[in-house]
Amino acid sequence: MLMPKRIKYRKWQRGTMKGEAQRGNFVAFGEYGLMCLERGWLSAQQIEAGRVAITHQMPPTGKFWLRIFPHKPITAKPAETRMGTGKGEPEYYAAVVKKGTVLFEVDGVSEDVARKVFNSVAHKMPFNTKLVKRIH
Repeated sequence: MLMPKRIKYRKWQRGTMKGEAQRGNFVAFGEYGLMCLERGWLSAQQIEAGRVAITHQMPPTGKFWLRIFPHKPITAKPAETRMGTGKGEPEYYAAVVKKGTVLFEVDGVSEDVARKVFNSVAHKMPFNTKLVKRIH
């Protein structure tokens, strides 16, 4: 699973996700991309599930790019813990995703194959997505 090799601080604050994506909001490497239409956190498990779905359905001629990485540690307290014992331990890592961020890209396949691949990936994402094409 994806996680950073080292981080400066073990526990982060939650932060805000206002606005739309300023970076990573266009198809840069492939011909087709999967763009998210909502904002949220995408866990490393969800990213891995999307990656596995792409690799299983892509033909050998296709190539894909993963455009996001889970940098943010998400903490959680154990169940049935009383209040006032401090912040919980890091449970998993997540990528902060804003509206308009391109999550995955593919190249070397036709549009119907890309649509089929991204449809199976979209079922594993916690928010709405759409297929976008590269602007030449």
